[in-house]
Amino acid sequence: MIGLLSRRGRLLAAAGFLAVGISAAQADGPYLRGFDVVGLLPPPPALHSPEDVADRDSAFVIYRARTPEEMAEAKAEHKVTLAAFAGAIGPAYAKGRFPKLEALIVEVEAETKAVADQGKDIWKRPRPNIDDPARFADPGDPEKTPSYPSAHATRGTVFALILAEVFPDRRAELVQKGREIGWVRVQAGVHTPLDIYAGRVLGQALAQAFLRDPAFRQDLAAAKAEVAAGGP
Repeated sequence: MIGLLSRRGRLLAAAGFLAVGISAAQADGPYLRGFDVVGLLPPPPALHSPEDVADRDSAFVIYRARTPEEMAEAKAEHKVTLAAFAGAIGPAYAKGRFPKLEALIVEVEAETKAVADQGKDIWKRPRPNIDDPARFADPGDPEKTPSYPSAHATRGTVFALILAEVFPDRRAELVQKGREIGWVRVQAGVHTPLDIYAGRVLGQALAQAFLRDPAFRQDLAAAKAEVAAGGP
């Protein structure tokens, strides 16, 4: 049976989820359905318009003031995972301790990235280091995809808000870490502030969409119970 499941079904089955309605016939049905990224976000400013130039100028000021520590953080968080929030979660976190939560976050990451990538593909806004390589000559963690909206900011926001449901006493720390995951991309020279702000708006809307989905709420409840029990 597991061999017939989609990626989501395999992850949740491996973690011990028994959500109602997950079957081979329904396995391709994700938590998010028909999310309208274009209806939510305004388009970015026209390339080289006064607004675009001002945004890139502010990005350059931030990029130029970056520190080696910020660059190391950007590289370490090239792929956003649950481990990025270890410090915000606190002593309760240990890799492998909460397999249901880890599986849930893996699926959330995949669905969130897919939505952010739709916006990138539609608007195709070039990154600062691509459009202006003379100024942004040393991007800390270069990427080839378009920049708007920032997928890092989107995922950082989504993860923070979902994890705050599991660790409510750590909400402030989690939300702050989610913000930093986006902002460090400006410091790296691969995003502008507008990219990050759009990602945060998208991330908040996606978190709300996840939390409205019945299957997600059931799987989140199982993850909460696992955390409350201290592990499987």
